[in-house]
Amino acid sequence: MIYETVAAVDMGSNSFRLQVGRVVDDQIYELDSLKEPVRLASGLTAGKRLDGAAQERGLAALRLFGERLRGLDQGAVRAVATDTLRVAKNASEFLPLAEAALGFPIEVIAGREEARLIYIGTSHSLPLASHRRLIVDIGGGSTEFIIGKQHDPQLMESLHMGCVSHTLRFFPDRRIDKKRLREAQGAAAKEIELIAHDYQRFGWKEAVGSSGTARAIADILELNGLNPGGESGITRAGLERLCALLVKAGSAEALDLPGVKGDRLPVLPGGVAIMVAVFEALDIEHMTYGDGALRLGVLYDMLGRFHHHDMRDATVTQFRRRYQVDSEQVERVEATALAALAELGGGEPAEADRQTLSWAARLHEIGISVAHNAYHKHGAYILTYADMPGFSRKDQARLAMLVLGHRGKLEKLAGVPASDSIWRLVFCLRLAVLLHRTRDDRALPVWAVKPHGNGFQLDVPSGWLAGNPWTAAALSEETAIWQQVGRDYTVKAKNTRKGA
Repeated sequence: MIYETVAAVDMGSNSFRLQVGRVVDDQIYELDSLKEPVRLASGLTAGKRLDGAAQERGLAALRLFGERLRGLDQGAVRAVATDTLRVAKNASEFLPLAEAALGFPIEVIAGREEARLIYIGTSHSLPLASHRRLIVDIGGGSTEFIIGKQHDPQLMESLHMGCVSHTLRFFPDRRIDKKRLREAQGAAAKEIELIAHDYQRFGWKEAVGSSGTARAIADILELNGLNPGGESGITRAGLERLCALLVKAGSAEALDLPGVKGDRLPVLPGGVAIMVAVFEALDIEHMTYGDGALRLGVLYDMLGRFHHHDMRDATVTQFRRRYQVDSEQVERVEATALAALAELGGGEPAEADRQTLSWAARLHEIGISVAHNAYHKHGAYILTYADMPGFSRKDQARLAMLVLGHRGKLEKLAGVPASDSIWRLVFCLRLAVLLHRTRDDRALPVWAVKPHGNGFQLDVPSGWLAGNPWTAAALSEETAIWQQVGRDYTVKAKNTRKGA
């Protein structure tokens, strides 16, 4: 479905942001935006748990956003959370409260997925160019580095350092001196050096800073004439002069300069230290600023999904190639699994379930590239921990669960609630894999499936089981496997008109 109004929520480590846009001819025009300086990362304890005060600040911001989003369809809104909720050990406790406050699902996205979306958003806010751009986004808890051309990101990385976390680590009492600033810059440079060689070898023509940190630094340098020759953006010389002023002032709060905004002051020292390290480690002399960022990238990524240019489909295709999947076999399994899902639902299944089952069917054999023995476990591991552009962590966890559950015993899924629709998807995928064990195009029997008790019923033609003892034994074993987790699985031999 295509929507005229779409919205993105960016639950960053420093600020929560909402952007509402209007879709006109494949372009998004801003209608409204909100920003709340939540400082979520400052609420992370030494044990990597999000404290109560930070949680309440986040929930208060989400309630405000939820009021603005009221009335929009679920498909028109996408909310993403970044570094702090990637690392917080109690994120699973906070997220249900956050979703209730906002009124929409929230995805925790991986670092490279964040980088991909940042590039898409920033590139759409810049003039189209034929050369490569390096985009650097210093967030509250992480910093993303992306090289790409036009709207296509080509090299992506996310480093675990941001303006909030770096400020808390090196300037806990907000005092700034040469030693502290040098240590903060050195620690950031050490992280960047891990990727510097690959990025410099890949190359770029223009460096662009996105997000609030880059904008704040650019504003300070421009408004106070700190860049040489009145240059715009961020320059190495301008950064050096700003560092000298920070040291002289002794704190960001004491820096009495035009362009220094109150909500940015508490995290300015960490942001400046990281930016200096970026310039030094990547040998940058000048950086422009781009207005777009993660939230705009989320909106354009949604627009791509509306027009069936879903990055997740492209990722699944890439994984099939990378892990040398037997394309003919997984396409057989996919068709049969989707046919079973349609029958169980009594019509068109929910789009999210249909997509998840389709992707799982296409990827269920990727673990064979590691080893045939227990390949479902290898496949589930890959899907859990691999970078999968377009997929949230929740998406990946659900895919991994399906692949893990498509063969073997089901006790490993015993913790999944009985009402979760993933049980239907597991049934459909297991049935399809079982029916296509011969791995050829021979005709399947005429079969039908339907819900039965707290499980499922499979109908096959009378006499077919007797003529196929191998499959009959497998179905008998399948019945026992489902009974071990307290679910019905009935196989009935009868005449049925509907075929797969």
